[in-house]
Amino acid sequence: MTPEITCCFTGHRPQRLPWGDNEADLRCQAVKARLTRAVAEAYDQGYRHFLCGMAQGADLYFCQAVLHLKAQHPGVTLEAAIPYEGQADHWPPADRLRRQRLLNQCDLETVVQHHYTKGCMLRRNRYMVDRSSLLIAVYDGTPKGGTMNTLAYALRQGVETIILDV
Repeated sequence: MTPEITCCFTGHRPQRLPWGDNEADLRCQAVKARLTRAVAEAYDQGYRHFLCGMAQGADLYFCQAVLHLKAQHPGVTLEAAIPYEGQADHWPPADRLRRQRLLNQCDLETVVQHHYTKGCMLRRNRYMVDRSSLLIAVYDGTPKGGTMNTLAYALRQGVETIILDV
């Protein structure tokens, strides 16, 4: 896919979200609604390929929003960008099952590297940004961490960014 029609995502894991893993929280529901709108707006602007890092928390919200869009627009494709093969090995069983259900609906899975290394998440994030011209982020403004690093990298690369505040 070409960057002109590709949109990627970055966002926080549950431990960095004010509601943790309580997706019934009204704040979480509001972020999910804004994310669904942002994905639909990206589609309206011509984006057809979406890249998701498949981490717990906001990544999986994005994945679900894209799958919802895909159900309405068959030309949409979703790529799972997996940092390493064992990404979910230590997740709680319910989270692993949810991730697998979502992966089963993706059009493409790209495993960036076989084994965990200190820089594998960074490599996955750069893989996504380097192939995109739009980045949607769920970000709380914290001046450190993977989400901030991905946003900063996207800005340096000239990738348009949309930030959805937590």
